[in-house]
Amino acid sequence: MAQKIETPGGEALALLPWDEYEALLAAAEDRAEIRAYDTAKARLAAGEDEVIPPAFAGRLLDGESPIRVYRDLRGISARDLAAATGISPSYLSQIETGRRQGTAETLKALAERLEVTLDDLA
Repeated sequence: MAQKIETPGGEALALLPWDEYEALLAAAEDRAEIRAYDTAKARLAAGEDEVIPPAFAGRLLDGESPIRVYRDLRGISARDLAAATGISPSYLSQIETGRRQGTAETLKALAERLEVTLDDLA
């Protein structure tokens, strides 16, 4: 059972058993997780986020080139992606394999065509 106490400065405090305090913390965490879930679900429904199939997510987690993974996810050939972004297929290949870094302008064009953010390509 909670008890109300007042400090010498007039501040009201609640004193409650530890198990009730822990139960309140757990309930607050549950509510925060529910809000996060609801927010994520709404973002998916609004098209602001997307679900990446596990096979593609695994490739990203394994360190494969995000450009190549998203290109495959979108079903775009290397030749078509290079043409759409104004670079040569060999330059795209070098970026995908890590032999060259793309310029900021090139990476931005790739991100736009792949419908991802620049952060997604990092």
